[in-house]
Amino acid sequence: MEYEQVVRERRSIRGYQKKPVPKALVREVLEIAMRAPTSLNTQPWNFYVVAGDVLDKIRKGNVERNVAGVPDSREFRMGPGYEGPHRERQIEIAKQLFAVMGIERHDKEARMDWVLRGFRQFDAPVSIVVTYDKSIQGSDIAPFDCGGVVNCIVNTAWSKGLGCVINSQGIMQSPVVREHAKIPDDQVIQTCIAMGWPDDEFPANSVVSNRKSVDEAATFLGFED
Repeated sequence: MEYEQVVRERRSIRGYQKKPVPKALVREVLEIAMRAPTSLNTQPWNFYVVAGDVLDKIRKGNVERNVAGVPDSREFRMGPGYEGPHRERQIEIAKQLFAVMGIERHDKEARMDWVLRGFRQFDAPVSIVVTYDKSIQGSDIAPFDCGGVVNCIVNTAWSKGLGCVINSQGIMQSPVVREHAKIPDDQVIQTCIAMGWPDDEFPANSVVSNRKSVDEAATFLGFED
């Protein structure tokens, strides 16, 4: 696939085929994605790639603790809730997803089921947990660089026929993730990426998010047109 086609056609995948992803393919995706640019080539990222029984244990523990009301323990700051146009975009994508999934506003059971899917990392066959060294915690550059490699992972995966969704719900209960993914204490858990073969019959996979125009996002100075 051409680069432009990958970027324009990629979308978040929240429903997956019950089909394993070969370890060799995940390695290939990571190898390519790790060409992402970083500050002075620091490459702060680490990846804990989980599947099978290990991922099932993380799903189970994540769901059980969240349903029991255990406060989330994300290690990467979420900050204050979004307001204004940022919040409006969050609401817009939620409306798109609920519409195609047939989830009514008053249907609390269906809404909770959707939330639980997120806690289960959308039942994807693979999850990539992204971390960086605690020794550089507090630097904005490290998580910025990790965000860059995450973008490369999801685009590279798409070019190979795989789908992904970046999913912080899947690491809400960090002790569970740390235990089963064997993440040492000297790592900060930033996020995770659900990955697998897209299920074309899953309605939410058809959703394409709207984007700001270049005119809304960019200011050009010094050009002669």
